[in-house]
Amino acid sequence: MTGLFITFEGPDGCGKSTQIAPLADYLRSKGRTVYTTREPGGTEISDQVRKIIMAMKNTSMHPRTELLLFLSARAQLVEEVIRPRLAAGEIVISDRYADSTLAYQGYGHGVDRDVIRSLLAFATGGLKPDLTLLLDVDAETGLRRRQTGGGEWNRLDAYQLEFHRRVRDGYRELASLEPERWVIVDAEQTPEMVQLAIRGIVTARTGI
Repeated sequence: MTGLFITFEGPDGCGKSTQIAPLADYLRSKGRTVYTTREPGGTEISDQVRKIIMAMKNTSMHPRTELLLFLSARAQLVEEVIRPRLAAGEIVISDRYADSTLAYQGYGHGVDRDVIRSLLAFATGGLKPDLTLLLDVDAETGLRRRQTGGGEWNRLDAYQLEFHRRVRDGYRELASLEPERWVIVDAEQTPEMVQLAIRGIVTARTGI
């Protein structure tokens, strides 16, 4: 079996983490070996970088610093985890990947997106997902979910609402530029409906 790389993207509070585990279980029931990971993180080194990025005490972090930290964590994850598992024929599902950098640092902070794309190509060695699922939800709803859901509230969550609106708009534009890779899922449905939609998309796009 050939490896398959699936990524979940979306604004904060869109429900990615909720949807990944049941999808992984579903694919395992089809006889596939599935590995799930998240960004930033996924390796010992990347998890150390994550702590720096997410710490509320680091509110003075410059957007370029933020960008480079994300890239360093991703480079380690790609080489240590993602590429070897894909080469072994596994399905790798990642909670965020390179498109998050374009959405958050590019559209959100306004860092030059052409520069970001060049840096992403270097950090990932050109590795792109086979399928990217955009769990789409408006910024207000997503942040409300984050505040009431009991999960980790981090430095990025605390950015102003307009920042999160730009991120959401950026995601939708990215999806429109590569429709062969991206599929938008309405994440304002119930979690059960979202999961059914995701399974249908994965089956239709991959044949699993």
